[in-house]
Amino acid sequence: MKIETYIDSLVSYAMNKGLAMPEDHMVLTNRILEIMGMDAYEPCDEPQIEDLEEILKNLLDYACQTGVCEDNIVSRDLFDTKLMGALTPMPREVIAIFNTLYEQSPEAATDWYYQFSCDTDYIRRYRIAKDMRWKYDSNYGQIDITINLSKPEKDPKAIAAAKNAPQSSYPKCQLCTENEGYAGRMNHPARQNHRIIPITVADSPWCLQYSPYVYYNEHCIVFNSQHIPMKIDRSAFKKLLDFVTLFPHYFVGSNADLPIVGGSILSHEHFQGGHYTFAMETAPVEKAIAFNGYEDITAGIVKWPMSVIRLRGADPDRLVDLADKILIAWRGYTDEAALILAETDGEPHNTITPIARRRGEDYELDLVLRNNLTTEEHPLGVYHPHADKHNIKKENIGLIEVMGLAVLPSRLKKELYDLADAIVANAPLTGELEKHITWVDGIKSRRAFTKDNALDILLEETGKVFAAVLEDAGVYKCNDEGRAAFLRFVDFVNA
Repeated sequence: MKIETYIDSLVSYAMNKGLAMPEDHMVLTNRILEIMGMDAYEPCDEPQIEDLEEILKNLLDYACQTGVCEDNIVSRDLFDTKLMGALTPMPREVIAIFNTLYEQSPEAATDWYYQFSCDTDYIRRYRIAKDMRWKYDSNYGQIDITINLSKPEKDPKAIAAAKNAPQSSYPKCQLCTENEGYAGRMNHPARQNHRIIPITVADSPWCLQYSPYVYYNEHCIVFNSQHIPMKIDRSAFKKLLDFVTLFPHYFVGSNADLPIVGGSILSHEHFQGGHYTFAMETAPVEKAIAFNGYEDITAGIVKWPMSVIRLRGADPDRLVDLADKILIAWRGYTDEAALILAETDGEPHNTITPIARRRGEDYELDLVLRNNLTTEEHPLGVYHPHADKHNIKKENIGLIEVMGLAVLPSRLKKELYDLADAIVANAPLTGELEKHITWVDGIKSRRAFTKDNALDILLEETGKVFAAVLEDAGVYKCNDEGRAAFLRFVDFVNA
């Protein structure tokens, strides 16, 4: 098929998705020709291609063959984003449509904006479709397990190119507004097809966008227009509740603001939200509690492996007041019997992961108590995945996982399939599979593997490990001793 067919198909795709109008056809065609390094073009009568992945793949292959694009994963991603950027409307057009739809309803605006982010290939739907997803019925409800493959791992050529690429402090991080329209480089993703929606949160300029790697439905990122560090304080609670006032169909939460228990980007204040119901949201209150002077607010300890105080009330300002009181108390709280230390050698350990949502007209705020203490036995963190689970999960437990969605490393997809084959063949576990030996031996002592059930058993047992990881991360364990210690903290707040 002629290269002109794929160029024509890409321009037609833009028309069909509402990214351009028929009168834009020639300008868009010339933009694509310029990017492709072509100085000749003849429209052809071949049937047009509708599948965006196929269109981009063939354009990329041609660009690599002609030397316009280097043939490695990162260069190809930079190049196809440049192609899509040539089709993406300017910010003023995107913002105008969003604001017009918002006047109809917040949900109409976000529905359109999410579809737009997919249509521009900022969210690569064909990659997300390759992610592994399943559910595990835990003692705390049905939790989500994912192996995310949307973000491609760099190949050796790309790693070498990134190492040799000039270092730059622009943009300061991947959340900064300067990313909008940025061409990218070997060590920073291209964002020519990225558009940001400006919003006002707590009387200050913030921004709304979607995550390009979508861990769940309409996975959005809400971030400060300024590059300032993460901080959990009174204003953070105010901002979260203000956001769910603007978008009552979304939840929103913040990673904690300390290493180990925080997110991957602590240098830029941001929250994550979306249109999804996590297991923690549906988890019931296990024990009702009360806070002096806040009798108008319903409070309780949630039946969840991590340590969660749930607050609910009609007045967001009252929730902010109480949440701030609990945070201040927790920052300075030590209970040596429960191995909770507020600080060691001047290093603070206590913070909170907060999540906000609406329940009809009421506001609900979950406060997840976090602590990043390390010991000789647990050098990566006492309330962090313990070493016996690192074959499955070693990374920090951030906001998304706190709520009951495991984001497991991409290596696990191949490893789980290979493990299933090795177990059925009774073959030794070597190489990358060696780290799973103790885990697999434990499963074998309880369960019988067959060719038909081997992978299903491993998927279920992976979910079981993630539930145990959340138990590791809980500062108060789900037993009588843990609940008694939790109530000692509630009494401390009320003192």
